[in-house]
Parts: sequence; C-alpha cells; structure tokens
Amino acid sequence: MNKKIFIISILVISIIILSGCTSNTAQTNDTKTNINKNKPAEKIQVFYFHATQRCFSCITLEKFSKETVEEYFQPELESGKIEFREINIDLPENKELANKFQASGSALFINTIIDGKDNIQEEVTVWRLIGNENQFKIYLKGKLNNLLGK
Repeated sequence: MNKKIFIISILVISIIILSGCTSNTAQTNDTKTNINKNKPAEKIQVFYFHATQRCFSCITLEKFSKETVEEYFQPELESGKIEFREINIDLPENKELANKFQASGSALFINTIIDGKDNIQEEVTVWRLIGNENQFKIYLKGKLNNLLGK
C-alpha cells in the first residue's frame, strides 16, 4: 500500500511541476494574423516568455534561442531589426506584454511586424528540437531568415 501511495505522490508532483512549463495560448487575438509571405518583415521580435520557476527544458529553450539570434543575426540586433527579449510573466511590469502575446507559461513567440502590424505566432516546433542544439539553431535561423526575406 505504501508503494502505491508513493507512486501516486510522484505522479501528482510531476504533474504540478510540468504544469508550470505549459503554455495555454489561444489564436483568437486580433493581433494574431497570417503573415504575408511575400513581404519581408520590417522588424522581428523574438520573445521568450517564462514563469519564475522553470525546468531544464525551459532554460534550454531560452539559451538556444538567444544564442541563435546572437550568433547569426548580430547586424539585425544592432540595427534593431531583430529584438530578443526574455520576459518573466510573473513580474507585474510584464503583465501587459504577456497579455498581448497571450503567454501563460514557457513559450517562444515570434512577432513579425509587416506594414506596421503585429503578426504574433507561438513557435512550437522548437520544443521538439530541445534535445539537439544544432538542429534547433538550424531551424530557428532558417525561420528568421525566411521572415527577413533572405
């Protein structure tokens, strides 16, 4: 009986811990529109949202995303064409931005600004690539290059 209680306790604790890493974003926000694939972005915002408490995968997502942007897009970072930010959704000063992006947990969002309009999309593919840094960076670099019209 004690073994059964122990297993159930471990499962409950695991669910509680993992629930802090999930993102429950709806695609109904008016700012979330289809990106015009014929026009390059005027500006790209790469925002990594997270709660105060983060798991290893969440920390890795931030690390790989930041490194990709800094390694491959230095001129765009310096000119302001690409902006990378890490945003803790638990801090009061970040609530408005988290609401705009509908971020409720660890998530990578890419806002492609075209004709002055936001085109906010959550980037979910990167989660499958967390275990392979090289593939992660190739994927994100390709995605950003495509949005820049390169």
